[in-house]
Amino acid sequence: MNNVAPPVAQLLEFIAQDGCTDAQFDELALRLFAYQYATSAPYRGFCQRRGATVRNVKTWSDIPAVPIDAFKAMELRCEPPRPDERVFMTSGTTRADMRGRHFHPRLDVYDLSMTRNFAQRVMRDTERLPMGILFPDEIAMPNSSLAHYLALAKSAFGTEDSRYFMSPQGIDLDGLWRALEDAERLGQPYALLGASFSFVHVIDALRKEGRAFRLPPGSRILDTGGYKGQSRELPLDTFYAELSELLGVPRALCINMYGMTELSTQFYDDGNATVPSIKSGPHWIRSRLVDPATGRTMPAGERGILAHCDLGNFNSVNTILTEDVGLPAEGGFLLLGRAEGAQAKGCSLAVEEFIQSAAS
Repeated sequence: MNNVAPPVAQLLEFIAQDGCTDAQFDELALRLFAYQYATSAPYRGFCQRRGATVRNVKTWSDIPAVPIDAFKAMELRCEPPRPDERVFMTSGTTRADMRGRHFHPRLDVYDLSMTRNFAQRVMRDTERLPMGILFPDEIAMPNSSLAHYLALAKSAFGTEDSRYFMSPQGIDLDGLWRALEDAERLGQPYALLGASFSFVHVIDALRKEGRAFRLPPGSRILDTGGYKGQSRELPLDTFYAELSELLGVPRALCINMYGMTELSTQFYDDGNATVPSIKSGPHWIRSRLVDPATGRTMPAGERGILAHCDLGNFNSVNTILTEDVGLPAEGGFLLLGRAEGAQAKGCSLAVEEFIQSAAS
């Protein structure tokens, strides 16, 4: 690896500023691309195979997108390993022995990305709220990016009485009911955050016990991550209708976060009054829809596989190819589900191409 320093100070300054121009985004994206091209041999081989070099990549959308399964196949990093680095790993719901790994030698960029975005999209001018977390903590899940994300939410935006209601052993429903009863009694807005599958268990428990809550105005719910085989699956419209009915939170304040281990930045919607909802990100991440087999951007208005250019990803690759189908929408994109058929095959071919490029 070359002794080239990542532009971390510039990244922190860029995230902290209010918005950016297209030219400013391109400038930093290309600087980061040049750094990753110089310091990551597997990525450089992939780019060269795609005909992309530092000289001919002129804009963020020219940067080759690395398929997320490449994070399972090899170590994608620019800095050498460090004993104190954090490693976030994918859940391994498909194959436990094939988990994607994202190496973070430092978390200041990730943390600033999370808190700046969360303050605007979830807190919405509210400084702190009592929070209930429906996901295990970082001690139980030290390699989970979601555990770290929720720990940050609790420490940066939660009141002192915020707490976890979930451990690897399950959900403390009695404790959760008491917290929700206190919020009702005190008229104190409450925030409930966690994995989507955790909320399904809460819905089922409330139905079984024949109870419901009317959380005070200003309360909000944040879910993320889908069901991943850990609960029954609910259609989106039913899911948010039941959350709103049983917890008394309007669907406009039932917010979904779309993120992944391979990214350092999250996307949000503005509530789920209608589904699917439009997802959008902050000024330091941009998205395009591509043909996975070629990496080329789809014609305007056509659905494709989502590729994200995340400037928070300074130590891996700044542009990743997901396995999620998207459709362009005003101000963002609609998330339509996982790739299937020809699109899924295109994603697999992209992974094979990356592995072959890295080996040659």
